[in-house]
Amino acid sequence: MASVLVIEDDPVIRSSLIEALTSFGHVVRSAADGFGGLREVTRARFDAVVLDLGLPDIDGRDALRMIRGISHVPVLVATARDDEAEIIRLLNTGADDYLVKPFSGGQLEARLAAVLRRSQPSDGYARGPAPQAPAAPPLEVGDLRIDEQARTALLAGRELDLTRREFDLLAYLARRTGAVVSKQELLFEVWREPYVDDQTVHVHLSALRRKLGERAVRPRYLHTVRGVGFKLVAPH
Repeated sequence: MASVLVIEDDPVIRSSLIEALTSFGHVVRSAADGFGGLREVTRARFDAVVLDLGLPDIDGRDALRMIRGISHVPVLVATARDDEAEIIRLLNTGADDYLVKPFSGGQLEARLAAVLRRSQPSDGYARGPAPQAPAAPPLEVGDLRIDEQARTALLAGRELDLTRREFDLLAYLARRTGAVVSKQELLFEVWREPYVDDQTVHVHLSALRRKLGERAVRPRYLHTVRGVGFKLVAPH
């Protein structure tokens, strides 16, 4: 059971979202506009937020930025657009995942459950701090330097502005430098969810390529092996 805030202005959709989430055992509160949702986030602790982008008072992306400015609560965005550029913007703004309208209550619950699992601390953390292990040396691939402990990635000395998931994806590929990694492996090892929509991987890889200053048609670091997977290599 999770505590979920629904920010949705349409009363019919809001009621159906509340009904669906409640049927899965969640405790739900709601707000009909962006500022109302922000007030709820400042007043109470939620396990997740379901945020509609078409709000009457402020743009949903601005609401997402404001939520990110005050809380690390996982945010699941509901959007009517499914084009890659829009999804990349949402993920870069701070969304943890997204749903394209219309969607079923089952889809909402599956995405919400996945977001909640990813946001929960590991069992070891929950029991208390583990013994401090020696720091692993930074990963280096060409001009890329990835420090997993500090969670920083530098390209030719310039720090890359990566989302949490983009950093995890880059670090995993860097640990497997030169090896071809399948989408299924990335979903399992990076997302910890083998049944996440395949498009999620492509969206994050596309964003990562852009931040590395390259394109799929002219890759330098991040290469697609058609029909097999992806690999990270040092440029020749």
